[in-house]
Amino acid sequence: MAQDIVPIELGLPQGDVVTLWAPRWREEGEDWEAFLGDEEDLYGFPDAAHLAAFVRTVDEHDLADHPAWPVVPKLTVEELLPDEEHQYDLVGVPELAAQEPDTWTLDELAAIVAIVRSLADVCELDAVNDVLAAAEGFDLLDQGTLAFTGRDGERRWTELAETIVERWDEVLDAIDEVVAVPEVDEAALTVAAEELAKFQAESEAAENADDEDEDEDAESAADSDSDEDEDAEPAPVGFWGEVGIDPIKIITDGSEYYTLRCYLDDAPVFLGHDGKIDVFSSPRALSRHIASGELGDNDLAEVSTWDEVVTKATDGTLEIEVDEDNTYVLQGLTEDLADGPNAIDPTQLDLAVELLTDTAEWANDDTVAEALSESEPLGWLISFVLRPDPTRLVPSAPFDAEVEAWQKVVNAFEDRLETH
Repeated sequence: MAQDIVPIELGLPQGDVVTLWAPRWREEGEDWEAFLGDEEDLYGFPDAAHLAAFVRTVDEHDLADHPAWPVVPKLTVEELLPDEEHQYDLVGVPELAAQEPDTWTLDELAAIVAIVRSLADVCELDAVNDVLAAAEGFDLLDQGTLAFTGRDGERRWTELAETIVERWDEVLDAIDEVVAVPEVDEAALTVAAEELAKFQAESEAAENADDEDEDEDAESAADSDSDEDEDAEPAPVGFWGEVGIDPIKIITDGSEYYTLRCYLDDAPVFLGHDGKIDVFSSPRALSRHIASGELGDNDLAEVSTWDEVVTKATDGTLEIEVDEDNTYVLQGLTEDLADGPNAIDPTQLDLAVELLTDTAEWANDDTVAEALSESEPLGWLISFVLRPDPTRLVPSAPFDAEVEAWQKVVNAFEDRLETH
């Protein structure tokens, strides 16, 4: 199935370079992945104008046979600018490793390591693979903060950071050596450079206009605030907001469940233990079970405000109301995925993915992250729905592999539910 060709930016010792990446796609029963280049050379360009001039005039390179290539020469310079999600600062990795392993640091480092792995595999950079095999943490970045908490987690992060300090230059040198800057047609470059300059000027003008509007809005808001009652009290957040725990509702094919979840240091924690989630058929049943004290081992008991929930449940004043943002509907998504992107409700899918990834992270299960990775057919289909891009080819039927992978993830999730 044809997949995307994505503009990316690599921050290297020689400077920032722009190129094209074709994430893994399947053709004639085989998996492929490639970058813009020729044989042993990885083509890197100083900006999107040079990249545009090249793709518009050169036909012989490693991406020429990609199913989506006919679309690329028709793209504007703006469309060939890498977005923030595909800008990888390889030079800045030691700075990331010097920070605490919070969600943001791990997400950024995971993205960089993933693209480095792809470069190593495609360009056959054994030296890079040797470095990535030197510390267990490189393989666990996608698991988030749970993999780097506790005594073992601290050890993994220390080992990872030390490996980066000592050996990351080997990675940079290996990649730097294969980057080549090909010549581009001067006439095509002149046209592309004008496009880039025009776009940058328009973007700067729009940004300045937005800043002026924000200043005016801020001034108006300040004037308005001065006329309001200075003693006005903030809107109440309610009991659940105060304790930092959310009631959630899960709707599967034929069943409806209620449970609780919170986030500790951005890591999800569910009502349950050892990867099993305690779920109930109604809010009343959930409240009654909390009051009974029969929950046994329960990860939410580690939350400092849990006793307040138990107290309210015991005295009969606990009201379990679920916000719309915490209602997760899995029902019908399998059939919608089989029908293709146009049949899928993005909001429903986004929430479902949030639930599945949260529960997998809590259970320390990396199979969900692997299935939803953009390098997999299911991940590509989901990313197309959740992050639409007019430059992407619309995924084409049949979606049997995607449906099978999705159903496997959902079945694993449902196996985690401990009904009461």
